Amino acid sequence: MREAALCDPPRSPSEETPHTLEDRLARATALAACAPVPARQGRVLAGTAGWTDPTLVKSQRFYPKGTSSPEQRLRFYASQFPVVEVNSSYYALPGPPMVEQWVRRTAPDFVFNMKAFAPLTHHPVEPARLPADLQRALPGALLDKQRLYPGDLPAEASDVLWERLRQAISPLQEARKLGYVLFQFPPWFTATRGNVKIIEDCRARLDGVPLAVELRHASWGEPDRIERVVDFLRDIGAFYVIVDEPQGKPNSMPPTPLVADPRLSVVRFHGRRAETWSASVSVSEKFRYVYDPAELDPWAETVERLAGEAEQVHAIFNNCVSNYAVLGAKGLMALLARRRAADPESESPPGPAAVAVH
Repeated sequence: MREAALCDPPRSPSEETPHTLEDRLARATALAACAPVPARQGRVLAGTAGWTDPTLVKSQRFYPKGTSSPEQRLRFYASQFPVVEVNSSYYALPGPPMVEQWVRRTAPDFVFNMKAFAPLTHHPVEPARLPADLQRALPGALLDKQRLYPGDLPAEASDVLWERLRQAISPLQEARKLGYVLFQFPPWFTATRGNVKIIEDCRARLDGVPLAVELRHASWGEPDRIERVVDFLRDIGAFYVIVDEPQGKPNSMPPTPLVADPRLSVVRFHGRRAETWSASVSVSEKFRYVYDPAELDPWAETVERLAGEAEQVHAIFNNCVSNYAVLGAKGLMALLARRRAADPESESPPGPAAVAVH
């Protein structure tokens, strides 16, 4: 009786007890315990933005005791989730040997999505995060800078970074484990013709590679523009990233559930911590948010509809503080499983394990 009660439909927020962090954690933990293992329902795959976040490891709320090596952690993560988004590649590109280890440590149908290196999405980068051989080739004046912006890097250096990204994802492509490369553009990347050309250039640079685009300036999501933006991404063969995040900010996109490419729909959950969304705070402070089951329940309906429009849906939780992303990803799948148990006819057949561009 108790297990059934834990998996009952979430009550609306107006009926809930006070929304303290402890209350949310208790409800989210109870719901996550009802999730399928791994966290997959038909065409919908859920996962988190990384598996090595220090706060996740330190929390001792996910990895079993004794799971301490990189290999053990990835193997355990892959037993719980069918997909992961590699967030570390935003800060430094992994070498092919490391990626080959990831391939070997996961099942054949496990999927990796990789975030593009910061300067390739027009973010600044610390010189020390560039590949060592590239650092040695740069003028000393550039290496002395605290941060390098896209305009600072010589064209030859940018070409090297694009090639290194291709090399990094090559083992995933060969193993048919690459879902997409995520291009998350900065909050100051506004809806202009020049920036549209930048997106087109990214698509051309990674011809033949599945590419997902996340836009973070509100101008892209204006009611009279959003459908044209999605049509543009459809025309160039890119996936549109749907977001759940605080609303009403210059760096907020609406959670418009549109599908650009029928091969894959991507939803990324950033949490709803409005007070830190536009503030200069640490990453952990910005994303320190626990999704309440009542907040995820409407998304279960939306994701189910997206699964009817796309061959596969990836639901990625980026609120990677402690085990909050784990709880969100599992909770969403528990809600989706409950919906499908109540209406078996809504079940969609499994999609392909990975998405490849031909």
